[in-house]
Amino acid sequence: MSRVGKAPIELPKGVTIDIDGSNVAVKGPKGTLSRTLHPDMAIAMDNSTLSVTRPSDSRQHRSLHGLTRALLNNMVTGVSAGYNKVLLIEGVGYRAEMSGQRLVLYVGYSHPVYFEPERDVTYAVEERGRKVIVSGIDKEFVGEVAARVRKTRPPEPYKGKGIRYEKEIVRRKAGKTGKV
Repeated sequence: MSRVGKAPIELPKGVTIDIDGSNVAVKGPKGTLSRTLHPDMAIAMDNSTLSVTRPSDSRQHRSLHGLTRALLNNMVTGVSAGYNKVLLIEGVGYRAEMSGQRLVLYVGYSHPVYFEPERDVTYAVEERGRKVIVSGIDKEFVGEVAARVRKTRPPEPYKGKGIRYEKEIVRRKAGKTGKV
């Protein structure tokens, strides 16, 4: 049995769910998310608890069971609390700043790199341009936008310069061996 799929989802106050077959819409204080889930999975709501059941023990249904429950839980958490991804910028002269709603990165190129906010994702810059926070309600899209920001200058292994996630560990290399 799927331990993830069997766990019920408790709905926080202020969150409502509309289930229409395989279409699910979750509305909360931070916004609204909707998604079409696999039609074989059955989603039931009792009072303020969501549960997902599968029709059989086939390999596909077992894998979809935990996935469907995790997607629903991410939607509920997103509209109630939201998601953040924190990026750290390291390097001499590397920094970020806000220009209105858009994020501007100065990361060693001859030109600044601009990121426009898209689909309910917001940016924030802290610690004198060394920390960028990407926030939103859709966990998948927040992670995708943070990955795009990181991709502009990924951390390099010799000095560690670049943009990395907050808890990411960059494996360092020794460099040239001829130095004493």
